[in-house]
Amino acid sequence: MTNSRLISPIYHPLNASVHVPGSKSLTNRALLISALADGKTSLTNALFSDDSRYFVDALIQVGFDVINDPKNTSLTITGLGGCIPSHKAKLFIGNAGTAARFLSAFLTLGNGEYILDGDARMRERPIGDLVEALRQLGAIVESVEQKKINFTGHIFPPIKIIASGLPGGKTKIAGNISSQFLSALLMVAPYARSPVEIELTTELNSKPYVDLTLAIMKDFGIEIQHHGYERFIAFPARYFSRPSYLIEPDASAASYFFAAPAICGGSVQVENISNRSKQGDITFLEVLAQMGCIITKVDSHLRITGHAPLRGIDVNMCDIPDTAQTLATIAPFASTPTRIRGIASARLKETDRVHATCTELSRLGVKVDEHEDGMTIYPCTVFHPTTVQTYNDHRMAMAFSLIGLRIPGISIENSGCVSKTFPHFFEVLETLRSTEVGIS
Repeated sequence: MTNSRLISPIYHPLNASVHVPGSKSLTNRALLISALADGKTSLTNALFSDDSRYFVDALIQVGFDVINDPKNTSLTITGLGGCIPSHKAKLFIGNAGTAARFLSAFLTLGNGEYILDGDARMRERPIGDLVEALRQLGAIVESVEQKKINFTGHIFPPIKIIASGLPGGKTKIAGNISSQFLSALLMVAPYARSPVEIELTTELNSKPYVDLTLAIMKDFGIEIQHHGYERFIAFPARYFSRPSYLIEPDASAASYFFAAPAICGGSVQVENISNRSKQGDITFLEVLAQMGCIITKVDSHLRITGHAPLRGIDVNMCDIPDTAQTLATIAPFASTPTRIRGIASARLKETDRVHATCTELSRLGVKVDEHEDGMTIYPCTVFHPTTVQTYNDHRMAMAFSLIGLRIPGISIENSGCVSKTFPHFFEVLETLRSTEVGIS
């Protein structure tokens, strides 16, 4: 396919410092909450990528004033206190799963008809659990393509929201499909006409992302009652605007640079990120530590140092599935096998990430066993040069680039797909060739 990129190996221990962009998870949550608040909020260090652009464009299309300042990585949103100006819109959100889930709930607060659609992959990603939960709260949400419901029993985009505000009440939802369903409900629940009680019917996956949602809601003035992750109660309330709200660097994006020293040796310093980050993916550092890497806090930065031999581990990544591919691509360099568990939900992401990762590792000559909830990866000493297929998944492209830093002949097909969350990923990756810390 087009836009293939050859990754050249680095033949010396790493000694570099890098910056990663603002968090996608924080940016999109703060965008929605800022639109619900009353007044202007400026998000600093916001992410500018395909995913955030779809979200911003959708907000503008339904009548919100959003000022984009890419040069200063700033987004300024004028919130309207829970009102949605436009009464009719057809929104296209590509394959931006966060935007799809959050906007589906957000638009129920309006008055009018809204259609939410995406690209071919988005039309394969089920949204029925969220739709049913919104219906239980009194919203009218319909599938535009009824035949897909009849064939599969699930609902997929496009969907139509016939909105007249959200009545509220009690609802139930599964927690093992996507934590974004719960996050979407939580963020809009205070704007329902009556209290909202959400009960989970299964164990919750990706708990740190729900913790992140609750933390941002609190930053904007609203706290949700909950005991554990089984039941949540939201009473009618209003977010306040923030003159300035700082978005942390993206911990998922940082994971690739945390991992690079594990297979190349040396150290990489990731700027302005803390091991106390609100983002759950920061705990990927604990995974690397189990494998033998050394993590050091340097002022407001984190430095990761590789330490041979790299040890294989058995780890449940249910709470941090977005970093599973990162681990999978460094695991072949370990001295013992690595078992990744708890990531069945990754099969419903931009692609079936479990199957895609196993397929591409096999093409590289790595022995790998695919399981329903993950994979087992065995040490490899002889890799096959190949062009890695990305399946239009940004995380496939970024994770498999790590192998190219060590093994010659590795190209990344459709490398431009990284624009989904990290448009300048390959430019930042190139800075690892520097041997002077501070250059990035």
